[in-house]
Amino acid sequence: MEMITNVTEYEAIAKEKLPKMVYDYYASGAEDQWTLKENRNAFSRILFRPRILVDVSKIDLTTTVLGFKISMPIMIAPTAMQKLAHPEGELATARAASAAGTIMTLSSCASSSVEEVASTGSDIRFFQLYVLKDRNVVAQLVRRAERAGFKAIALTVDTPILGHREADIKNRLTLPLNLVLKNFEGLDLGKLDKTSDSGLASYVAGQIDPSLNWKDIKWLQSITSLPILVKGVLTVEDTRIAIQAGAAGIIVSNHGARQLDYVPATIMALEEVVKAAQGKIPVFLDSGIRRGTDVFKALALGAAGVFIGRPVVFSLAADGEAGVRKVLQMLRDELELTMALSGCRSLKEITRDHVVTEWDRPKFSPKL
Repeated sequence: MEMITNVTEYEAIAKEKLPKMVYDYYASGAEDQWTLKENRNAFSRILFRPRILVDVSKIDLTTTVLGFKISMPIMIAPTAMQKLAHPEGELATARAASAAGTIMTLSSCASSSVEEVASTGSDIRFFQLYVLKDRNVVAQLVRRAERAGFKAIALTVDTPILGHREADIKNRLTLPLNLVLKNFEGLDLGKLDKTSDSGLASYVAGQIDPSLNWKDIKWLQSITSLPILVKGVLTVEDTRIAIQAGAAGIIVSNHGARQLDYVPATIMALEEVVKAAQGKIPVFLDSGIRRGTDVFKALALGAAGVFIGRPVVFSLAADGEAGVRKVLQMLRDELELTMALSGCRSLKEITRDHVVTEWDRPKFSPKL
């Protein structure tokens, strides 16, 4: 583990250590997996315009998210059932986030409950919410998250129906007998049919309410005072509606390419969402972040911060809490290095002029 020098190296170790069905569940995307590959490839088509001879002896990575000060603009995205990756699961991830001074988002479908995660310490955490058909269960979940000290709700809006994840269908992923979806434990949500489609994933998807719509954000606001981040926005149109609906922020996300294939990479969709938001609410990004350079590019295109998902579960599988800590530290170090080499001493100094994209290269073409 000492020889690991970048985030992506953890994936190969996780693939060796995890059962095939678990690795495939974490790693795979929807259908042809075009968007899964594009989430990474798109970053490589954005180039830097570094500024030189700037005093970068001191670099400040701190930022504020929904009023909470954190050590860096790199946060942890919600990923389900982390005890499939490591026995300590979400508890190890929570401790790693705390040590890094950043925010963890706990999945509704976690293998540790909101109360268990809260017991690791009074740090800043968000709770990812799927709106289920039974709204009483949803209200209970939200109230429990509030009581456990979670600071915001990340409402997933891109999953009215589960995406077609062929690896999960082939493998029929099921939870080992000693693991449960802890936030739903003791609730009457029907039985898991191990013979149908992708097993566990289909079961969870069967609980999600496909009638979810913009009016439900108002309903959610009526049952909680927590700020609501709308997770899964990719267009100008939905950005404007989210602001009208009272969203506290937007997470530009394609669900790690696990829902609708052939949607753009999130880094490609980011700038139009940022422009539509007009600074009224913060815009964040997830899906595809593997390097500090990726983080810098997202910030330059207007993101207020990023969330990482797969790097967390792969490093967790490889080396538990220490792995997640190392991933967060490597991304932090890489971002700091990128800032120094680009002439940026703080996040505020990262501007749109520090990157050049496919759609604005003519602007920077040399005058012959």
